Amino acid sequence: MTEEKKTYTFTTRSKVVSNKKMTFMEKIYFPAIIKGMLITFSHLFKKKTTIQYPEVKRNIAEIYRGKHVLKRDDEGRERCTACGLCALSCPAEAITMIAAERKADEMHLYREEKYAKVYEINMLRCIFCGLCEEACPKEAIFLTNEIVPSNYERENFIYGKDKLVEPMDKDKRIDISKRQTTAVLEFKKDKNQSHNN
Repeated sequence: MTEEKKTYTFTTRSKVVSNKKMTFMEKIYFPAIIKGMLITFSHLFKKKTTIQYPEVKRNIAEIYRGKHVLKRDDEGRERCTACGLCALSCPAEAITMIAAERKADEMHLYREEKYAKVYEINMLRCIFCGLCEEACPKEAIFLTNEIVPSNYERENFIYGKDKLVEPMDKDKRIDISKRQTTAVLEFKKDKNQSHNN
């Protein structure tokens, strides 16, 4: 069977279009159906890509950007000084804070004279970009490799200091050393720097 070629000109440009006639088998679509069934059947013997969550959990990288944590220093005082740089750098405007002055009897709780009385992150707005972590001059906020749990109520996604500040106990602290470069870790060992005191 010869293949007819026609030239159609609807614009100033011309294009050669093939007008090949279909065979009887192609008209009843039987070969195409068999080919599709063979592809479907072959997937039965391939490795499954679906993970049966929650019975099986996917491995998460150490540098995965998940739930936030407000860090404490070695003495258990909150590092955050409510400077607002994290809120300013947040492209989603998810961080809200209210600053307050430290009282004389709160020296053991807060590192600086000013602290965040209210610190909230709207997890529904947050895009987990990590810019708050980069902007913080006191290394107070970090993103952990924990997944933010799901919930049915919108109000439960407003994370306050009760959910963000790490515990006082040293053995329950969250390790964020994987998120820091070796240069930063070496710098932190130098106690002559005022930042490390």
